[in-house]
Amino acid sequence: MHAVVFERNGGPEVLDYKEVPDPSPRDGQVLVDVEAVGINFRDVYEREGRDYGSRPPAIIGVEGAGTVVGTGERVAWINVLQSYAERVAADRDQLVPIPDGVSSEVAAAVLLQGITAHYLASDSYPIQKGDWVIVHAAAGGVGLLLTQMAKLLGAHVIGTTSSEEKAKLAREAGADEILGYEGFAHAAREIAGREGVAAVYDGVGKTTFYEGLEAIRPLGRMIVYGAASGQPDPLPVLVLSKHGSLYVQRPTIQTYIRTPELLRERASRIFELVQEGKLRVRIGARYPLAQARQAHIDLQARQTTGKVLLLP
Repeated sequence: MHAVVFERNGGPEVLDYKEVPDPSPRDGQVLVDVEAVGINFRDVYEREGRDYGSRPPAIIGVEGAGTVVGTGERVAWINVLQSYAERVAADRDQLVPIPDGVSSEVAAAVLLQGITAHYLASDSYPIQKGDWVIVHAAAGGVGLLLTQMAKLLGAHVIGTTSSEEKAKLAREAGADEILGYEGFAHAAREIAGREGVAAVYDGVGKTTFYEGLEAIRPLGRMIVYGAASGQPDPLPVLVLSKHGSLYVQRPTIQTYIRTPELLRERASRIFELVQEGKLRVRIGARYPLAQARQAHIDLQARQTTGKVLLLP
């Protein structure tokens, strides 16, 4: 089979598309023909050598969808190592069934980022009807889904984007107001009212974190779920009292799907929303598996919108 391998940590140039042996399932595992591979910023972190995934030499990636060999069962996953490949070996507990009416591409596109958006809106800060919230990178994979979920819960959404094209996508997802990144905190207060927003959902990190604190109402929440621009500078906790006794969380999806039951419960809810037409999934780009290097370049340059897929 073919797969995308990195022999050392580094930039996109370390990704090589090559022929490798098929995986050999261990006891309790199944072999899956991969039909779509999901790309996420965690793959960038894995490639660069941060505390994510495999150490080189290895096949990169963890999410995708496909068909179990020998059974025809359609499944998706978000935590199977070595997923940038034509086949993967996976524990049964790591797989969730794809319901009728949901394609493998949509399943691969929505599962990880949909679950992320779901716990952000319902657990990290349980959105209340009438709340104003900021969703950074509102045209990204999580941003588009989170905006839709926030609107389903009755929130008013202020989305931030870096271009008019991305602003259009965020508006189509339901964002009430769109801002650029420069001076967004002051502008958000003018929109939401003097006290500020109930929560900021920040997947950008370093360049937005501290200004985001200035936009939040007393007792509000800063939820940092990603770091596309790098990790925020260290936080002196007294800053939280200065801005109104704020709460800060750095959630990880692993906490919210820490058992097979939790994974399947979250996945089922996401697929239901898709089937009911309440959650629209944007696949912003599809690349052949052989072009994984270019996909990483475009992702890091923030030239993509929605979900990026690799197709074996």
